[in-house]
Amino acid sequence: MSFYLSSGKIPNKRHTVFKHNNKLCYEELVSREGFSSIYSNLYHINMPTSVLEVVDFVKHKILISEDKHTAKHFETFKYDVFDDAINSRLPILFNKDIIIGIANIDKSMDYFYRNGHHDELLYVQYGSGVVSTNFGDLSYCAGDYIVIPRGVIWKNKIKEKTKVLFLESKYPIETPKKYRNNFGQLLESSPYCERDIKTPILNDPIDEIGDFLVKVKLIGGMQSFIYKNHPFDLVGWDGYYYPWIFNINDFEPIVGSIHQPPPVHQTFSSKSFVVCSFVSRLFDFHPDAIPSPYPHSNVDSDEVIFYSEGDFMSRKGISKESITLHPMGLPHGPQPGKYENSIGKKKTEELAVMIDTFNPLKIVKDSVFLEDEKYQLSWIK
Repeated sequence: MSFYLSSGKIPNKRHTVFKHNNKLCYEELVSREGFSSIYSNLYHINMPTSVLEVVDFVKHKILISEDKHTAKHFETFKYDVFDDAINSRLPILFNKDIIIGIANIDKSMDYFYRNGHHDELLYVQYGSGVVSTNFGDLSYCAGDYIVIPRGVIWKNKIKEKTKVLFLESKYPIETPKKYRNNFGQLLESSPYCERDIKTPILNDPIDEIGDFLVKVKLIGGMQSFIYKNHPFDLVGWDGYYYPWIFNINDFEPIVGSIHQPPPVHQTFSSKSFVVCSFVSRLFDFHPDAIPSPYPHSNVDSDEVIFYSEGDFMSRKGISKESITLHPMGLPHGPQPGKYENSIGKKKTEELAVMIDTFNPLKIVKDSVFLEDEKYQLSWIK
């Protein structure tokens, strides 16, 4: 979320002498596109570069399932592996730009983590806890989207068992340009505003020396480092680059007299995909309106939907925590009876997250056990 924040203590001017308890602080610039895009300046008690050991690189390759080109349904509620926020991750779909999967979290992390090559978006299906970062703490609950730009160092402490839908993106995850004015402020017509955004709360700096494990996710594997100084030793920071949270229930739906297309539900954008939020809302109010989505063929995007809560008006046989994939160019839409039965309905009570990717998705081999093999036949009366 690109608006200016300042947290803790910072000097009056950048790149100048700044002391904490009479000790010189060390300034770190975190920036995008080299020095040509948004950035933040971080002020450490200790040098953030003190590496004691570079641990062996652990390779990891996502294996592709060679499967039929057809609609897919993944019953993710059947995934019963629990661990911490990183080790419990199960990738389900991917292409060269994005990885989509789920994680079941019942353990707090005893190490630090950062993604070196991808921005991350976590949607909290259930649970609560704290994502502690070098920028400060973000407390999360059900319905939260947690945006963690690459390079942010974090660890997760759970309060309640947590399930998340996760995205790893090659490109930044941003607010859609159509919602912003020329200065980056969210417009009056935007379905959410800056007041809906939760930003990190900076704690007192941790001035500790020890062996601090930081696992760094890269394309192709995980590189671990042992650092001499605690990563959360910030006295203060300011800038436009930081993690943040937006809750799906704060999205204000846009409705009309006839069915509105998915772009009105857009919540986030990236160069290679968009994310939309389907929330509880009033249906179309034209006397002859058909509230159900019409059959459609998106020839330039694959459509992924994570069904979070409620009664899904256009689907049957879909439970919460299901994921559907409708590949580009294949007609899809409401299942038999759902189109007709929607006529006259006044509202829907549902939560769902849709991801439209502009490059075809591949299925991860390790996730095929979650597939509902008959889903592609569910449009037959």
